Amino acid sequence: MSNHTIKTPCIGLCSTVYGDLVCRGCKRFHHEVIQWNGYGEEEKRAVWLRLEQLLVQVMAGKLEVFDPKRLRWQLEQRKIRFVPHQSEYCWAYQLIARGARVINNLEAYGMVLMPEFREWSLPALRDAIDREFFILSEAHYQRYIAPGFLKDALSG
Repeated sequence: MSNHTIKTPCIGLCSTVYGDLVCRGCKRFHHEVIQWNGYGEEEKRAVWLRLEQLLVQVMAGKLEVFDPKRLRWQLEQRKIRFVPHQSEYCWAYQLIARGARVINNLEAYGMVLMPEFREWSLPALRDAIDREFFILSEAHYQRYIAPGFLKDALSG
């Protein structure tokens, strides 16, 4: 599976068309969604890196990937798309996002839930992860991006 199989963070659930400043699907900022095809490799890499860091922060608080090779093998066997150079915690997210309703034993995938989440159903955990990822993305936008847009609007 090549690195080129996923060219954009888009997952086909864009909420920026409805006025959201952060997409509820891919968690990119509205201007990143709009300008993505015009971005160079460095700009795209910066967006991918921010998304990865935020997602890893969320995932590492919910589960442990104890066997990344097994997880990767399982993703490949099930033909679940993932970005090979990203963290195994991003791979775990892809697996849970696609298979939450059918996975019975996470250990078979090289993962184990943290004790406080072991009683959760995987669909409920998936939804909680997605909400937390969105909240972190929104907070990042409000802290680092929005002030610059406001400053530009007032000075322009």
